[in-house]
Amino acid sequence: MTSPTTLGTLVLAATPIGQPRDASPRLRDELARADVLAAEDTRRLRRLAADLEVELRGRTLSYHEHNEAARTRELVDRLLEGDRVVLVTDAGMPSVSDPGYRLVSAAIRVGVTVTCVPGPSAVLTALAVSGMPVDRFCFEGFLPRKPGERTRALAELREERRTMLFFEAPHRLAVTLAAMAEAFGPDRRAAVCRELTKTYEEVRRGTLVELTAWAQEHARGEITVVVAGVRGAATEVGDVVPTIQERIAAGERLKDVCADLARQTGLSKKALYDAALAAR
Repeated sequence: MTSPTTLGTLVLAATPIGQPRDASPRLRDELARADVLAAEDTRRLRRLAADLEVELRGRTLSYHEHNEAARTRELVDRLLEGDRVVLVTDAGMPSVSDPGYRLVSAAIRVGVTVTCVPGPSAVLTALAVSGMPVDRFCFEGFLPRKPGERTRALAELREERRTMLFFEAPHRLAVTLAAMAEAFGPDRRAAVCRELTKTYEEVRRGTLVELTAWAQEHARGEITVVVAGVRGAATEVGDVVPTIQERIAAGERLKDVCADLARQTGLSKKALYDAALAAR
């Protein structure tokens, strides 16, 4: 009598968002050992494998928004047969504004183990370099393309106290920033992070109205927008001190940081300055 087939494993593998050398050793190992490699773009996967000097021995399949439903059933069958299926997207973590959620849900329903190779993330990278408060944040992905739907989505976020992160296409950036300025106010602080970890990486910080003007000429590449929450999100001076310390450690002047955070939070610039000195 033959024993039942052991269930396979679904591996969500984060891939570099720019520099191939950001790939982890575990990513290399998983790409090399996979029975099946499901990729948003198989050509980009092969290019990454070549950069990492990894030989892909498993079967390579495309897995993107246009074939996700049908291909999910096929991949679940492979998992039920005991295969190790590695899912990658073009950059970053699968299922975060990329294909993957449907497959994860289907795998869990049939009792397959789902694990993850952690790694690069445009969301967390942008948050870290933005200069915005990092203690609480929310990721909103891409806003709706239709003006009316976008306006309604932003209206729902008008009183959001957490730092907000969005993805946006370069040709829509200026329009989106203008809509944000209309919804949140022109003086709301924000940062546009483009081409993160790549050769032409740039982080532009300012008010929404300033960034809207800048984006008319400079919107290129992969873009993540970070927007401060509504003023008053930090009600205590002590809540802001860690952010002050982080920005000073990064090379900013204490006076400038306190002035910027006073505008964002509504707290006294002097109180922030004194608290930062006391914490040294």
